Amino acid sequence: MAAEQVRLLVVHGGHEFETNQFLQVFRDNTNVTFEVAQHPAAHARWQAEPAKEWDVLVLYDFWQEIGDEAKADLVARLKEGKGLVVLHHALANYQKWPEFERIVGGKFYLEKQTVNNVEKPQSTYKHDVEFTVRIANNQHPVTQGLTNFVIHDEVYGGFDVSSQTHALLTTEEPASGKTIAWAKTYEAARVVYIQLGHDHLAYENPSFRRLVANAIRWVAKRD
Repeated sequence: MAAEQVRLLVVHGGHEFETNQFLQVFRDNTNVTFEVAQHPAAHARWQAEPAKEWDVLVLYDFWQEIGDEAKADLVARLKEGKGLVVLHHALANYQKWPEFERIVGGKFYLEKQTVNNVEKPQSTYKHDVEFTVRIANNQHPVTQGLTNFVIHDEVYGGFDVSSQTHALLTTEEPASGKTIAWAKTYEAARVVYIQLGHDHLAYENPSFRRLVANAIRWVAKRD
């Protein structure tokens, strides 16, 4: 008997992207069903009753405004064990909500700031880079079936990665941070961040697709 499909809530808003090509990643994954929510209405889907309709939250948004109710709802869903997959530019979400950095395990700095008396410069990005992605942990369920691969994508530099994360992917590309995907837990939730995923050149990459599919399965606790 086939395993029950994982139900996804895919959230976007605040950043342009190739919508059809991105959503095709999920359409082609026969192990999932999904609905799409766009800001500013997306936070309502985190409330207790609507959240009964999804198992995993996939963030592909670029959003800053979040009220106390939405913050509490997200934390509550994670405490319930809902899975979280954070992709690409969503690392820069909610710059003024410190708990989001703790949830995800990293932060892209949109502007220079001081954290614990340490000055953090603005993080960087560079488009159209072809680089090698290396598997940092080939024993983890998220990297199963993957070997080192080449991708054409946008890279980020100067972002923080928590010591509480487990590195999944790394790169030696000079314009990029070293660790570009990781796994962690937050309360009862499993969390994966994947830095890859700017446009169709990434979306159509078989290794990217395998990585996203594995991440969804792992955070949904279907491993």
